Amino acid sequence: MTKHVKIALNVSRDIPFSQLVLSQANVRRVKAGVSIDTLAADIARRGLLQSLSVRPQRDAEGNETGLFEVPAGGRRFRALQQLVRGRRMVKTQPVPCIVRDDAEISAEEDSLAENTHREALHPLDQFRAMQQLVQGGTDIETVAATFMVTPAVVKQRLKLASVSPRLHEVYAEDGMSLEQLMAFSVSEDHARQEQVWDLLQTSYNKQPYFIRSKLTEDSVRASDKRVSFLGLDAYVAAGGYVLRDLFETDDGGWLQDVALLDRLVAEKLQTEAARIGEEGWKWIAVAVDFSYGYDHDLRELQGVQPDLTEDDEAKLASLRAEADALEDEWAGGGDVPEEIEARVTAIDEEIAGLVSRPLIYDPSEVARAGVFISIDGDGSPYIERGFVRPEDEPADATGNGEEASATDGDDLPVELDDDRPQRTVISIGGAAASMLEEEDEQEDLLKPLPDRLVTELTTHRTLALRDAVAAHPTVAFAAVLHAFVLETLYRYTQVESCMEVSIRGGSLSVHAPGLNDSISAQAIERRHDAWKERLPDDAEQLWDALIAFDGDDQAALFAHCASFGINAVWEPGNRYNDGRVSPHKIERRIAHSHIIARAADLDMVAAGWSAGVDNYLGRVTKARIMAAVGEAKGSEVANRIATMKKGDMAKEAERLLEGSGWLAEPLRTPAAVEPDDKAPDSIGGVPAIDSDAGIHDPSDLEEEPLAIAAE
Repeated sequence: MTKHVKIALNVSRDIPFSQLVLSQANVRRVKAGVSIDTLAADIARRGLLQSLSVRPQRDAEGNETGLFEVPAGGRRFRALQQLVRGRRMVKTQPVPCIVRDDAEISAEEDSLAENTHREALHPLDQFRAMQQLVQGGTDIETVAATFMVTPAVVKQRLKLASVSPRLHEVYAEDGMSLEQLMAFSVSEDHARQEQVWDLLQTSYNKQPYFIRSKLTEDSVRASDKRVSFLGLDAYVAAGGYVLRDLFETDDGGWLQDVALLDRLVAEKLQTEAARIGEEGWKWIAVAVDFSYGYDHDLRELQGVQPDLTEDDEAKLASLRAEADALEDEWAGGGDVPEEIEARVTAIDEEIAGLVSRPLIYDPSEVARAGVFISIDGDGSPYIERGFVRPEDEPADATGNGEEASATDGDDLPVELDDDRPQRTVISIGGAAASMLEEEDEQEDLLKPLPDRLVTELTTHRTLALRDAVAAHPTVAFAAVLHAFVLETLYRYTQVESCMEVSIRGGSLSVHAPGLNDSISAQAIERRHDAWKERLPDDAEQLWDALIAFDGDDQAALFAHCASFGINAVWEPGNRYNDGRVSPHKIERRIAHSHIIARAADLDMVAAGWSAGVDNYLGRVTKARIMAAVGEAKGSEVANRIATMKKGDMAKEAERLLEGSGWLAEPLRTPAAVEPDDKAPDSIGGVPAIDSDAGIHDPSDLEEEPLAIAAE
């Protein structure tokens, strides 16, 4: 039977500070952690919380000198020494000490044991302790001063302490990292926090940025153009709440009450529309954003630029002279002061206001035309005046349409009654605003014949027409072109084509923001407008115009219209639960788009895409960011940003990738692959991305929208 020897603890003694000396046996050599000044201030406030470990000092013969060496607790000794030097403590002040005189255990071992066996306070305990102090009535500034940190740090700790207790337990058991806990603090909804945590258990993506994105997906960033248009103060004044992230740059936070924001924005847009409506327009369409191609098929009025007054011209000359002087003064001068930059910006805004005044339009045209009001990217109102819808065009008095009037005038302007001004119709959300009454249905001349007989006869004729057109390729081409042009450039016409071909490309604006500002969209818009100028306003005259075009013009117009039918958008398969489009069909669609892209020499770099924080780098993992930089600049450059935080890494990567021509995988067009060389795991001839690289199958796309299976 083993006999246990009972231990005896060392006795604590109060020893005057003047009898203590620092031992050279202290193993702590590297200075780290709380500074001596901070520790001294804390001891002065609350006293010495931990005794010093000391040993009797001995001379060469082994006799005690009456002094005591401090091998463990050197930082506390120096803090006490500083208090003595500052005359905040007397030299003879008794200091609680543990006196050791064990010849078998060295002083160095004592020092090593004290510094090794200590365990730092778990961060969660620190968070909770600060929370208890604040809940007990201690203000944040006092807590910050007590623990020698800034009030911002205390607020961060309190934010972490406010996370769901269930997630605290996970963090305490090392089930999540501190960075993940920090990400969860972006929301105050414990149920939503726990829901996202449960989601993470079945997701490959557990990065903090993904947690933040999930917790804020139903809110609106303060940098959103709607907020810039309305003003954050107006939202807060109306009772809106802004959620802030105390650990990452949040660009002003997230607005939680989206319904309130949209209502306030709509009200302000309506106010702006009412002001513009006083100019006499027939209709005003209001929306935060209009879909791509919203003004197609509308005739744009040609306004006249109003002349500047003498005062305006003098003001403009003065502003330009001031701008030139500032540019000459600071050109090549290094960093420009903020006040100079602010003044230059103000000058640009004043000049823009003088030279970009609303155009003057014919009042008779204003009475039948309308205005689009939306929000520009910088949050300012974006007003586009002077668009006439087909149904609002003046009646044709030449005999091609309904008889306009008994008068001989070519146009019948809408006369405005001074006593009863025209009321402007304002529509919200971009819906059409029309004041036309429904036209009476025209008499069907075929009605006298039995329906069944008419169907049979026209079926015979259709079959014969197919055979005839097949023998005339130029007519077939013109018929398809006619149908394409009607659908692309005459969307609101009553003219129909018997050629049952259609362009089903649809709007792309629902998939990605900012399309209207892209180089591709602007090029398409210019080409579209150029064709509208060449084609007749009356769709009834379209066929004759197309037949008059030469082969090159017909081919160019055909290509323009056909391009609207291209759809190479990858979409998650779970959006097609009705079975209309299967995931495999989408994969085959993407594969075919590569074939067309190679044939058309598609160049996404020339199209203006470059990797930025908003369109790619801020929405992928750090590993993806480093991989992008590594591909473009080499591994050495990528390793330089490896230790950065996610936000800083994304911004630096944007700078590094600028002008490099690097493209994200979904934007790349793979080289043609011979059928025999296809990899077994390829999809439609397009190699699948290795899951080890961070991109998984399409079902994972809900977690990381930019990853796709077939690229």
